[in-house]
Amino acid sequence: MNIEAVESELKQAAITLDRFNNNITIFGSARVDDDSELAKTAYQLGRRLSDQGFNILTGAGPGIMRAANQGAFEGKSSSIGLNIKLPKEQIPNPFLDQCLLFEHLFTRKVVLIKYADACVFFPGGFGTVDELMEVLALVQTKKGKSIKIFLLGEVFWKPLISFFKTLEQYQYIRQSDLELFCIVDNIDNIIEQIKE
Repeated sequence: MNIEAVESELKQAAITLDRFNNNITIFGSARVDDDSELAKTAYQLGRRLSDQGFNILTGAGPGIMRAANQGAFEGKSSSIGLNIKLPKEQIPNPFLDQCLLFEHLFTRKVVLIKYADACVFFPGGFGTVDELMEVLALVQTKKGKSIKIFLLGEVFWKPLISFFKTLEQYQYIRQSDLELFCIVDNIDNIIEQIKE
């Protein structure tokens, strides 16, 4: 990892994002079709949060990210994307007021979390689960600020929650760690709790 490149990416992110407050980061699969129910839900969440004064941050890609960004872009607040250089180049979605480009997944993940006042996790693959684990570890260890964490879709996340409960049974985590996040099936619950 190029230390100078990492420092440069973090510095550029600070220059761009320090002026934004009330940020919600939305994570989820890039492989979701635009006309799927999950994409429609992500659009509605992005739009409603944007209209209520919250900026939306995503990884700038397709799928859930595109849908959430489009909702925010068409709303009253800012739609922000943190794009990543990949072997198969990820083209930023067109619904962005601000777009930053990252070479390192590490720095991109740091920025997506650092500037968030809450994180919403839609169903996704390795990348989404990796980001969830990072957020949970930072909040658990108090190395990151205490933020609200929402997992959307109880059926999808149920196997992972079962695994978390196994960790608790083995005392690898505490019962209180299972309260770091909230499982929801309705975006109304997310919006109500974010506004509290």
